[in-house]
Amino acid sequence: MSQSTEAIKHELKIGLDQSGQRIDTAVAQLLPEYSRSVIKQWILQGMLLRNGSLCKPKDIVYSNDSILICATLEQRSLDHPEAITLEIIYEDESLIIINKPVGLVVHPGNGHSQGTLVNGLLHHCPELADLPRAGLIHRIDKGTSGLLIIAKHLIAHNKLAQALMLREVKRQYYALVQGEMISGGTVDAPIGRHPQNRVKMAVVNHGKPAKTHFRIAERLNHYTLTDVTLDTGRTHQIRVHMQHIGYPIVGDPLYNPRLKLPKHSTDECNAALRDFQHQALHAYRLSLNHPITDKTLEWQVPIPKDFSSLLETLRQNTADNHN
Repeated sequence: MSQSTEAIKHELKIGLDQSGQRIDTAVAQLLPEYSRSVIKQWILQGMLLRNGSLCKPKDIVYSNDSILICATLEQRSLDHPEAITLEIIYEDESLIIINKPVGLVVHPGNGHSQGTLVNGLLHHCPELADLPRAGLIHRIDKGTSGLLIIAKHLIAHNKLAQALMLREVKRQYYALVQGEMISGGTVDAPIGRHPQNRVKMAVVNHGKPAKTHFRIAERLNHYTLTDVTLDTGRTHQIRVHMQHIGYPIVGDPLYNPRLKLPKHSTDECNAALRDFQHQALHAYRLSLNHPITDKTLEWQVPIPKDFSSLLETLRQNTADNHN
């Protein structure tokens, strides 16, 4: 990762709309291309003056206050743009919607410096190098498929990140779970790092709030296809919550590592379950308000071929058992 520094200078006047607000909030409204966390850092580093004096992020500003910003902004760029085939569902001057396949890692990291979604995005749209996390608003795991949001400039990034935080972005998933559910419901349980296994997450008392809603989409013999929506976006949230209530996701190598073959199932069904080597989880629907036009947009993508094939085999096995 390489870095460069950009000099920032702004002279602002606080208006009536910002009067009575915290200074970091007011300045973020006047300069939406910068996040509030960046503005807070400028204040703490003495790079922002109110009426010629140093201030604190929680200080209140009033109409006609003068704000002077003389700051620097680190521009981080990720190396190794790569020509990776991306399934782009939608793109305009402000955002990109991607349908991520199973097996594609989202961010470069240990063991994955190349061949990631970010590498492909930087080749497709080089200006993403100057945005946090190359413009990604959220992420899904390597073994999960489906829809992802990428912002193409800072204003869009900040608005979409705030919309996600305010639960204004709607995400729906199909999850095939082990066990026959009686009804849908909600899991409201905090998630944090697993106390013994640092690779895993778990429901823990000291974790961050997490809420998952699920309903039954299809009943199958020994399995249930669920339709899941998220109020929050914790790491591995659906996988952890489904395991927590006793319905782990089929094929999940981390939270459901021991394959349990159902009784009285066909050889074809058993083979299909053994061959399915990733969590049966797909982000199939996404809706949001456009960060610039505020128009409501929605996208939907079909279940991937291997997931769909497994469902067909389970349906046939269900029919055979009912005959």
